Amino acid sequence: MKPDFERHLIPRDDALHLIGTLKVMKDKAHNAAHQWQLLDEDGHVPAAPSYTVLLQHATDAQDLSREVLRLTDEFARSPLHTTRVGSTVLTKLAWATTSSSHAPPYFAQTAEHALALLRSTNPADKQYLSNNMVHDHATGRAYLRRPSESLRDAGKELEDHLGFQRVLAQLTRQETPPAPPAPRPGGRPR
Repeated sequence: MKPDFERHLIPRDDALHLIGTLKVMKDKAHNAAHQWQLLDEDGHVPAAPSYTVLLQHATDAQDLSREVLRLTDEFARSPLHTTRVGSTVLTKLAWATTSSSHAPPYFAQTAEHALALLRSTNPADKQYLSNNMVHDHATGRAYLRRPSESLRDAGKELEDHLGFQRVLAQLTRQETPPAPPAPRPGGRPR
């Protein structure tokens, strides 16, 4: 490969490491979005929702958001983001960072509504708080699904890039000019 062209490639080991990191974070966000449930088996808000469980959702979402932010920061500081593929990956990481940062406040708001619901005696207030809990929790989960998708897409970009590198390596091996023929013994070179 030409040195000028190599500047546009992300080294294989760096790409593989980043793909692994992206997969772990994608799985965390995806699992949280699908496993953190507010409603019971019948699709109703529990009569006594657990403030501590809902607050733990906010804490875990904040931790995940920090991890995505740190990864995005590290990637943005590396020379990898200056390639075409790196720029695309950075864009997807930026979207994941923004989206994941919106999730924790919605989970915290859900926990706050749960605490107020436990103290409320007015049926209209209880209905209002229940509706807000459902809305806020669903919104928080949606803000976790979006970074999961962005992280998945960033990993796909890197996998495609590695595939391109494999094809390119095969092509450059085929295009290597053949060695000049050996001189004939006792004869003139051609």
